[in-house]
Amino acid sequence: MTFTQLEIFALIAELKSFTATAEKLGISQSAVSHALKSLEQQWGINLISRTQSDIELTTTGQQLLTHVKELLSISNTLEKEVAAIHGLNEGTLHIGSFGASSSIYLLPEILESFRQRYPKIEIYIDEGEDKEVAQWLLERRIEVGFLIMPDERFDTFPLIEDRFVALIPNSYPLAQQLYIDPAQLENCPFIMTMAGSRHQVELILKNFNVKPDIKFYVSQILSIVSMVHNQLGVSIVSDMVITKELLSLYPNVVKRPFKPNLKRSIGLAVKNKKHMSPAVKAFIEVAQEVWSDH
Repeated sequence: MTFTQLEIFALIAELKSFTATAEKLGISQSAVSHALKSLEQQWGINLISRTQSDIELTTTGQQLLTHVKELLSISNTLEKEVAAIHGLNEGTLHIGSFGASSSIYLLPEILESFRQRYPKIEIYIDEGEDKEVAQWLLERRIEVGFLIMPDERFDTFPLIEDRFVALIPNSYPLAQQLYIDPAQLENCPFIMTMAGSRHQVELILKNFNVKPDIKFYVSQILSIVSMVHNQLGVSIVSDMVITKELLSLYPNVVKRPFKPNLKRSIGLAVKNKKHMSPAVKAFIEVAQEVWSDH
Protein backbone atom coordinates (compact mmCIF):
# COMPACT_ATOMS: atom_id res chain seq x y z
CA MET A 1 0.00 0.00 0.00
CA THR A 2 1.34 3.43 -0.96
CA PHE A 3 0.07 6.95 -0.34
CA THR A 4 -0.16 7.38 -4.10
CA GLN A 5 -2.62 4.49 -4.28
CA LEU A 6 -4.63 5.98 -1.42
CA GLU A 7 -4.69 9.40 -3.07
CA ILE A 8 -5.90 7.88 -6.33
CA PHE A 9 -8.64 5.95 -4.54
CA ALA A 10 -9.80 9.10 -2.70
CA LEU A 11 -9.85 11.13 -5.94
CA ILE A 12 -11.82 8.47 -7.82
CA ALA A 13 -14.35 8.49 -4.98
CA GLU A 14 -14.60 12.29 -5.18
CA LEU A 15 -14.62 12.78 -8.97
CA LYS A 16 -16.46 9.56 -9.95
CA SER A 17 -14.20 9.34 -12.98
CA PHE A 18 -10.95 7.58 -13.87
CA THR A 19 -10.34 10.10 -16.66
CA ALA A 20 -10.82 13.16 -14.42
CA THR A 21 -8.60 11.59 -11.75
CA ALA A 22 -5.85 10.99 -14.29
CA GLU A 23 -6.09 14.56 -15.60
CA LYS A 24 -5.97 16.06 -12.10
CA LEU A 25 -2.88 14.00 -11.16
CA GLY A 26 -1.20 14.42 -14.55
CA ILE A 27 -0.87 10.68 -15.17
CA SER A 28 -2.38 8.23 -17.64
CA GLN A 29 -5.77 6.63 -17.12
CA SER A 30 -4.17 3.20 -17.25
CA ALA A 31 -1.89 4.20 -14.36
CA VAL A 32 -4.95 5.18 -12.34
CA SER A 33 -6.66 1.85 -13.09
CA HIS A 34 -3.50 -0.08 -12.27
CA ALA A 35 -3.03 1.69 -8.93
CA LEU A 36 -6.61 1.04 -7.85
CA LYS A 37 -6.48 -2.59 -8.99
CA SER A 38 -3.23 -3.13 -7.08
CA LEU A 39 -4.74 -1.64 -3.93
CA GLU A 40 -7.81 -3.87 -4.22
CA GLN A 41 -5.61 -6.94 -4.73
CA GLN A 42 -3.43 -6.10 -1.72
CA TRP A 43 -6.48 -5.68 0.50
CA GLY A 44 -8.46 -8.51 -1.09
CA ILE A 45 -11.60 -6.40 -1.48
CA ASN A 46 -13.50 -4.43 -4.11
CA LEU A 47 -13.47 -0.69 -3.48
CA ILE A 48 -15.25 0.53 -6.60
CA SER A 49 -18.38 -0.70 -8.32
CA ARG A 50 -18.04 -0.05 -12.04
CA THR A 51 -20.94 0.26 -14.51
CA GLN A 52 -21.08 1.54 -18.06
CA SER A 53 -22.52 4.88 -16.96
CA ASP A 54 -21.27 5.44 -13.43
CA ILE A 55 -18.67 4.71 -10.75
CA GLU A 56 -19.78 4.13 -7.17
CA LEU A 57 -18.03 3.06 -3.99
CA THR A 58 -18.86 -0.35 -2.62
CA THR A 59 -20.08 -0.52 0.97
CA THR A 60 -16.59 -1.57 2.04
CA GLY A 61 -15.08 1.25 0.00
CA GLN A 62 -17.30 3.78 1.75
CA GLN A 63 -16.25 2.43 5.15
CA LEU A 64 -12.55 2.66 4.32
CA LEU A 65 -12.65 6.04 2.58
CA THR A 66 -12.90 7.96 5.87
CA HIS A 67 -9.72 6.28 7.18
CA VAL A 68 -7.96 6.82 3.86
CA LYS A 69 -8.70 10.56 4.03
CA GLU A 70 -7.48 10.61 7.61
CA LEU A 71 -4.16 9.04 6.58
CA LEU A 72 -3.76 11.43 3.66
CA SER A 73 -4.47 14.39 5.94
CA ILE A 74 -1.84 13.21 8.44
CA SER A 75 0.66 12.69 5.60
CA ASN A 76 -0.02 16.22 4.35
CA THR A 77 0.47 17.60 7.85
CA LEU A 78 3.79 15.79 8.20
CA GLU A 79 5.03 17.22 4.92
CA LYS A 80 4.12 20.73 6.03
CA GLU A 81 5.77 20.21 9.44
CA VAL A 82 8.98 19.10 7.76
CA ALA A 83 8.83 22.12 5.44
CA ALA A 84 8.39 24.39 8.47
CA ILE A 85 11.40 22.80 10.18
CA HIS A 86 13.47 23.70 7.13
CA GLY A 87 12.27 27.29 7.35
CA LEU A 88 9.91 27.10 4.37
CA ASN A 89 6.64 29.02 4.41
CA GLU A 90 5.33 27.59 1.17
CA GLY A 91 2.27 25.38 1.06
CA THR A 92 -1.50 25.44 0.77
CA LEU A 93 -4.38 26.16 3.11
CA HIS A 94 -7.99 25.05 2.54
CA ILE A 95 -10.59 27.10 4.44
CA GLY A 96 -14.35 26.68 4.77
CA SER A 97 -16.52 29.77 5.16
CA PHE A 98 -20.27 30.34 5.52
CA GLY A 99 -22.32 33.28 4.32
CA ALA A 100 -21.71 36.96 4.79
CA SER A 101 -20.81 36.61 8.48
CA SER A 102 -17.47 34.94 7.87
CA SER A 103 -16.92 35.54 4.15
CA ILE A 104 -17.58 39.30 4.21
CA TYR A 105 -17.14 40.36 7.82
CA LEU A 106 -14.55 38.07 9.46
CA LEU A 107 -12.40 36.61 6.71
CA PRO A 108 -11.11 39.67 4.80
CA GLU A 109 -9.30 41.21 7.79
CA ILE A 110 -7.81 37.85 8.74
CA LEU A 111 -6.59 37.18 5.21
CA GLU A 112 -5.05 40.64 4.93
CA SER A 113 -2.93 40.08 8.04
CA PHE A 114 -2.18 36.45 7.17
CA ARG A 115 -1.05 37.34 3.64
CA GLN A 116 1.36 39.94 4.95
CA ARG A 117 3.07 37.36 7.17
CA TYR A 118 2.86 34.29 4.93
CA PRO A 119 2.77 35.53 1.33
CA LYS A 120 3.86 32.20 -0.20
CA ILE A 121 1.01 30.10 1.19
CA GLU A 122 -1.71 29.47 -1.39
CA ILE A 123 -5.22 29.83 0.05
CA TYR A 124 -8.33 28.03 -1.19
CA ILE A 125 -11.75 29.03 0.17
CA ASP A 126 -14.93 26.94 -0.09
CA GLU A 127 -18.18 28.73 0.76
CA GLY A 128 -21.49 27.22 1.79
CA GLU A 129 -23.94 26.95 4.68
CA ASP A 130 -22.57 26.39 8.18
CA LYS A 131 -23.67 22.74 8.13
CA GLU A 132 -21.87 22.26 4.79
CA VAL A 133 -18.64 23.61 6.29
CA ALA A 134 -18.96 21.05 9.09
CA GLN A 135 -19.43 18.25 6.56
CA TRP A 136 -16.39 19.42 4.59
CA LEU A 137 -14.32 19.23 7.77
CA LEU A 138 -15.52 15.69 8.41
CA GLU A 139 -14.67 14.72 4.84
CA ARG A 140 -11.23 16.40 5.04
CA ARG A 141 -12.15 18.57 2.04
CA ILE A 142 -10.99 21.57 4.10
CA GLU A 143 -8.43 21.89 6.91
CA VAL A 144 -10.09 24.63 8.95
CA GLY A 145 -13.53 26.20 8.84
CA PHE A 146 -15.73 28.86 10.40
CA LEU A 147 -18.47 27.27 12.50
CA ILE A 148 -21.21 28.10 14.96
CA MET A 149 -19.99 26.98 18.38
CA PRO A 150 -20.12 24.75 20.29
CA ASP A 151 -19.74 21.65 18.12
CA GLU A 152 -18.46 18.58 19.95
CA ARG A 153 -17.38 16.89 16.71
CA PHE A 154 -14.44 19.27 16.34
CA ASP A 155 -11.70 21.10 18.18
CA THR A 156 -12.78 24.74 18.15
CA PHE A 157 -11.23 28.17 18.68
CA PRO A 158 -13.58 31.07 19.58
CA LEU A 159 -13.44 34.30 17.61
CA ILE A 160 -16.50 36.50 18.11
CA GLU A 161 -20.01 36.60 19.52
CA ASP A 162 -22.77 37.71 17.17
CA ARG A 163 -26.54 37.98 17.41
CA PHE A 164 -29.49 37.73 15.06
CA VAL A 165 -31.69 40.74 14.31
CA ALA A 166 -34.92 41.40 12.46
CA LEU A 167 -34.94 43.53 9.31
CA ILE A 168 -38.28 45.32 8.98
CA PRO A 169 -39.66 47.85 6.46
CA ASN A 170 -40.09 51.19 8.22
CA SER A 171 -43.75 51.27 7.14
CA TYR A 172 -44.58 48.23 9.33
CA PRO A 173 -45.95 48.89 12.85
CA LEU A 174 -43.27 46.51 14.18
CA ALA A 175 -40.63 49.02 13.13
CA GLN A 176 -41.79 51.33 15.94
CA GLN A 177 -40.80 48.80 18.62
CA LEU A 178 -37.35 48.79 20.23
CA TYR A 179 -37.34 44.99 20.52
CA ILE A 180 -39.04 42.22 18.56
CA ASP A 181 -40.53 38.98 19.83
CA PRO A 182 -39.85 36.25 17.21
CA ALA A 183 -43.54 35.25 17.39
CA GLN A 184 -44.49 38.68 15.99
CA LEU A 185 -42.98 37.76 12.62
CA GLU A 186 -45.38 34.90 11.99
CA ASN A 187 -47.99 36.95 10.12
CA CYS A 188 -45.52 39.01 8.09
CA PRO A 189 -44.33 38.11 4.60
CA PHE A 190 -40.94 36.54 5.27
CA ILE A 191 -37.68 36.57 3.29
CA MET A 192 -35.65 33.46 4.13
CA THR A 193 -31.88 33.61 3.78
CA MET A 194 -30.29 30.88 1.69
CA ALA A 195 -26.79 31.88 2.80
CA GLY A 196 -24.62 30.48 5.57
CA SER A 197 -26.93 31.16 8.52
CA ARG A 198 -30.08 29.60 7.06
CA HIS A 199 -29.86 26.59 9.38
CA GLN A 200 -29.62 28.84 12.44
CA VAL A 201 -32.56 30.99 11.32
CA GLU A 202 -34.68 27.89 10.80
CA LEU A 203 -33.78 26.69 14.31
CA ILE A 204 -34.80 30.06 15.80
CA LEU A 205 -38.19 29.88 14.11
CA LYS A 206 -38.66 26.28 15.20
CA ASN A 207 -37.65 26.94 18.81
CA PHE A 208 -40.17 29.77 19.08
CA ASN A 209 -42.89 27.80 17.26
CA VAL A 210 -43.03 30.38 14.49
CA LYS A 211 -44.35 29.29 11.10
CA PRO A 212 -43.43 32.19 8.86
CA ASP A 213 -45.21 33.11 5.66
CA ILE A 214 -42.14 32.61 3.47
CA LYS A 215 -42.49 34.50 0.20
CA PHE A 216 -38.88 34.49 -0.99
CA TYR A 217 -35.69 32.46 -0.61
CA VAL A 218 -32.64 34.66 -1.20
CA SER A 219 -28.90 33.88 -1.01
CA GLN A 220 -27.33 37.35 -1.09
CA ILE A 221 -27.52 39.65 1.94
CA LEU A 222 -27.66 42.79 -0.22
CA SER A 223 -30.67 41.36 -2.06
CA ILE A 224 -32.43 40.70 1.25
CA VAL A 225 -31.81 44.25 2.46
CA SER A 226 -33.00 45.66 -0.86
CA MET A 227 -36.20 43.58 -0.75
CA VAL A 228 -36.97 44.74 2.80
CA HIS A 229 -36.28 48.31 1.63
CA ASN A 230 -38.90 47.81 -1.07
CA GLN A 231 -41.50 46.67 1.49
CA LEU A 232 -41.54 43.03 0.32
CA GLY A 233 -41.25 41.49 3.77
CA VAL A 234 -39.21 40.96 6.92
CA SER A 235 -36.13 38.83 7.49
CA ILE A 236 -33.80 37.48 10.17
CA VAL A 237 -30.10 38.05 9.58
CA SER A 238 -26.75 38.35 11.33
CA ASP A 239 -26.26 41.65 13.13
CA MET A 240 -22.58 41.97 12.28
CA VAL A 241 -23.15 42.22 8.53
CA ILE A 242 -25.84 44.90 8.78
CA THR A 243 -23.57 47.87 9.41
CA LYS A 244 -24.55 51.53 9.81
CA GLU A 245 -22.92 52.24 6.46
CA LEU A 246 -25.09 49.61 4.77
CA LEU A 247 -28.31 50.79 6.43
CA SER A 248 -27.59 54.36 5.37
CA LEU A 249 -28.03 53.22 1.76
CA TYR A 250 -31.45 51.73 2.53
CA PRO A 251 -33.40 54.30 4.60
CA ASN A 252 -36.61 52.25 4.51
CA VAL A 253 -34.97 49.38 6.46
CA VAL A 254 -35.10 49.19 10.24
CA LYS A 255 -32.89 46.79 12.23
CA ARG A 256 -34.30 45.57 15.53
CA PRO A 257 -32.83 43.15 18.13
CA PHE A 258 -34.90 40.32 19.54
CA LYS A 259 -36.08 39.89 23.07
CA PRO A 260 -34.84 37.48 24.30
CA ASN A 261 -31.47 38.21 22.73
CA LEU A 262 -30.61 35.58 20.11
CA LYS A 263 -26.86 35.17 20.35
CA ARG A 264 -24.44 32.86 18.60
CA SER A 265 -20.71 32.26 18.93
CA ILE A 266 -18.58 31.98 15.81
CA GLY A 267 -15.17 30.35 15.82
CA LEU A 268 -12.75 28.29 13.80
CA ALA A 269 -12.84 24.51 13.86
CA VAL A 270 -10.52 21.65 12.90
CA LYS A 271 -11.10 17.92 12.88
CA ASN A 272 -8.24 17.26 15.30
CA LYS A 273 -5.95 19.95 16.70
CA LYS A 274 -3.17 17.38 17.15
CA HIS A 275 -2.98 17.02 13.37
CA MET A 276 -3.02 20.71 12.42
CA SER A 277 -0.49 21.78 9.82
CA PRO A 278 1.76 24.79 10.50
CA ALA A 279 -0.35 26.83 8.06
CA VAL A 280 -3.56 26.02 9.95
CA LYS A 281 -1.96 26.86 13.29
CA ALA A 282 -0.72 30.16 11.90
CA PHE A 283 -4.12 31.00 10.41
CA ILE A 284 -5.91 30.38 13.72
CA GLU A 285 -3.34 32.43 15.63
CA VAL A 286 -3.70 35.34 13.21
CA ALA A 287 -7.51 35.12 13.30
CA GLN A 288 -7.63 35.21 17.10
CA GLU A 289 -5.14 38.07 17.18
CA VAL A 290 -7.10 40.13 14.63
CA TRP A 291 -10.46 39.68 16.32
CA SER A 292 -9.28 39.95 19.90
CA ASP A 293 -9.09 43.71 19.30
CA HIS A 294 -12.73 44.04 18.23
